[in-house]
Amino acid sequence: MISLDKITTNNKALYLAYDQGFEHGPTDFNDENVDPNFVLDIGIKGGFNAIIFQKGVAEKYYPSTSSGQVPSASSLQQSSEQAGQVTKIPLILKLNGKTNLVEGRDPYSPLLCTVSEALDLGAVAVGYTIYVGSEFESKMTSEFSSVVREAHEKGVPVIGWMYLAGKFLRQAQDKQKGRELTAYAARLGLELGADIIKIKYPGDLESLKWAVESAGKTKVVISGGVKENENEFLETAKTIMETEAIGMAVGRNIWQNKNPLEITKKLKEIIFKNS
Repeated sequence: MISLDKITTNNKALYLAYDQGFEHGPTDFNDENVDPNFVLDIGIKGGFNAIIFQKGVAEKYYPSTSSGQVPSASSLQQSSEQAGQVTKIPLILKLNGKTNLVEGRDPYSPLLCTVSEALDLGAVAVGYTIYVGSEFESKMTSEFSSVVREAHEKGVPVIGWMYLAGKFLRQAQDKQKGRELTAYAARLGLELGADIIKIKYPGDLESLKWAVESAGKTKVVISGGVKENENEFLETAKTIMETEAIGMAVGRNIWQNKNPLEITKKLKEIIFKNS
């Protein structure tokens, strides 16, 4: 089994996602959070288990300690001034990506960075999106399998973004079908060898429980999704943690919040309360 110790705390996890610039362009940003340093500071001060960057942002903004060593999440400190070092939050590097500009076809997110490149940038884990149900699904599952093979040879965890998308799924609007499709995507992550999968909240507790059960020994984190009312977001987080999911990977609901560290504190209380 691949160790997840560097990106979990007592088998729970909270990741700060910041790959939206690639996926959505600058529409999600304002004058503050358009700067990766702003989000990186939230990740460090908030004590997130890891931050999720694309290659270019990692190259230009991800800090390093003077020792060159990547600490585990449990050893992170919010201040390292006394040690004379720059605090480093563990890095999960996203290996593929696509824009939202191409319309009229099913999504394909090509491999853009290798596992070796990710490790050179200081990553302790890698991620890859598969659009389950896309007509290009087989290309992505093939690329993902190569990522898993290379990463596991190096002892590196792989996180699969298992997102439902594509023309073949657009007719499946009823709740029962959505429940089965989310579970199918989760199961695919297990079958492909992912160590963790990231899925979207399917809308209700029982559907999520079935998806998590379908993932077997592959751990599950839930995406934060679009910015929503803070109380509603936190209530959803409570529902998520009623299952065997290990936590969440959240972006906009943190760094678009007026008080990102305060909502981080509230979210950590929900996710880690039983750790």
